[in-house]
Amino acid sequence: MLREYAPLLLLVGIVIVSAVAMIGLSHAIQTRRPTQVKGMPYESGMPALGGTRDRFSVKFYLVAMLFIVFDLEAVFMIPWAVSFRQLGLLGLIEMLVFVLILLVAYIYVWKRGALEWE
Repeated sequence: MLREYAPLLLLVGIVIVSAVAMIGLSHAIQTRRPTQVKGMPYESGMPALGGTRDRFSVKFYLVAMLFIVFDLEAVFMIPWAVSFRQLGLLGLIEMLVFVLILLVAYIYVWKRGALEWE
């Protein structure tokens, strides 16, 4: 039984050895020249504004969660679109119900003002 897994174990061993070797080599050959500019926080080319303990608005998290929900809608539609012909009319009706539920949720969120960024 071990003979069947030997190639897989060999591959895992090679991957682990190469990962450790790459990290070790990069640490060994790096040049350290710390400067005051390199020690400053960097955020997309803009100077940092505020501290790290500042609070975010709840709207920020709400928009992030809504993005995830509606992004998952697209993820669920991809397998459906691939197997659309095999699913037939029942698959179409189920996807229409799914999209209708998400559309109702989107309209509800829109009417509540969750998508308005102030």
